[in-house]
Amino acid sequence: MALSPCFSPLVFLFLIVGCVARPFYPLPSKVAEGTRKPLQTSRPYNIAHRGSNGEIPEETAPAYQRAIEEGADFIETDILSSKDGVLISFHDVTLDDTTDILQHKEFANRKRTYEVQGTNTTGFFTVDFTIKELKSLRVKQRYPFRDQQYNGKFTIITFEEYIAIALDAPRVVGIYPEIKNPVFINEHVKWPGGKRFEDKFVETLKKYGYKGSYLSKEWMAQPAFIQSFAPTSLIYVSNQTDLPKIFLIDDVTVPTQDTNQSYWEITSDSYFQYIKQYVEGIGPWKDTVVPVKDNYELTPTDLVARAHAHNLQVHPYTFRNENQFLHFNFHQDPYQEYAYWIHEIGVDGIFTDFTGSLNNYQEWTSQSSNDSDSSASKLLHKIALLVNSYERV
Repeated sequence: MALSPCFSPLVFLFLIVGCVARPFYPLPSKVAEGTRKPLQTSRPYNIAHRGSNGEIPEETAPAYQRAIEEGADFIETDILSSKDGVLISFHDVTLDDTTDILQHKEFANRKRTYEVQGTNTTGFFTVDFTIKELKSLRVKQRYPFRDQQYNGKFTIITFEEYIAIALDAPRVVGIYPEIKNPVFINEHVKWPGGKRFEDKFVETLKKYGYKGSYLSKEWMAQPAFIQSFAPTSLIYVSNQTDLPKIFLIDDVTVPTQDTNQSYWEITSDSYFQYIKQYVEGIGPWKDTVVPVKDNYELTPTDLVARAHAHNLQVHPYTFRNENQFLHFNFHQDPYQEYAYWIHEIGVDGIFTDFTGSLNNYQEWTSQSSNDSDSSASKLLHKIALLVNSYERV
C-alpha cells in the first residue's frame, strides 16, 4: 500500500517525541492556587534529621521551620517522654549535651545512673522531669563547631507541637517520628490503664489524623513514617496503624535494644523476608552500607540491592556537610556525596542535617534535566513547523 506524502515526517516526529529524555528527578508538579502543594514522590526523600540542625539547635521549633523553608519532604524527630507521661521531641535520654540543665541549680539533685541499652549511663534524664520542668530548660547546639548564636533561645517541644509545625506548613510536609528507646521509657514511665509508650505514640498520631498505608490517599494528605531501632515496637504498632514503618539499623557492633539480635541477623535475607510484613523499609547507618577505612569509602555492600529485592526502601543516616563527616572520596564536597548515594547506591531517602544543601542539589540537577527537556521541546516545535509546511505543499 502506498504511503501518504506526510507519513514520513509524522513518523519522524513521533519517534523524536518518544525518544525525548524525561528528567531523572522531575520537579514536583504545581497544584491549583489555594491548595497546598503535594508531597513530591518522584525523587529520594529529603528527610530533615532533627530539623535543619546543621544551622539551628536540634529538634526545636525554629529548626523544623527552617527545614521546611529549605525544602524538606519530611521533618524527622525522636520521641521520648517526660516524668508525667507527656511525649516530647528530644534525641538523648539525658539532657546534659543539648540543654542548659547544668545551669539550673534547683535540679542538681536529679542526676541519676540508669542502664540504657545494656550500658550504665549517668546524667539528667528526661523521665525524671515533668513537662513543666522540661519547658523551663533551653536547648543548645550539640556540636561546638556549629553556629552557637541560638544557644539558650529555644525550648524543648512536645510531640504535638512538632506535629503542628508540619500541619501548619504552606505545603504538604511529612513527619518522621522515632519510637526512641522504648525499653527504657516503658521501664521508667507508667501510663493509666497499663498503656505502653507505643500506645501513647500511636494515639497522638491518630488524634491528628495520621493514617493510611504508603502512598494511599490518606497518607498523601498527611504523610508519616514511623521509625524505630526496636523491631518489637514496630511489630506492636503495626497492629494499631497501617502507617508505613522504617526499621532503623545501627552499627555492625550494636545489637537490637529489645531482642538482642546482631547486625548480621537483622540484615539477612531471611530476616528481611520476615520483617517486610511489618515495615516499608530500613534506615541503616550509611557506613554500614558503604564501609569506611582511613576515612575513605570502600566497595559498597549488597545491603541496598538485597533490601530492594525484598521491596524495602532504604533511607540511610546521617549526611552532614562538615569536613569532619565527609569522607575523602568526596573532596569535601557534600554535593558529590549526594550524587554518589542517589545515583550510584540508589537510595530512596536521605537523613541530612543540612536540608538546604540536599534540596539545592536535587533542584539543580532537576533543573538541568528540565533545561534539556526545554531544548528538546524547541526542536520538536521546529520539526512540527516543518511538517506543517510540508503538508501544505
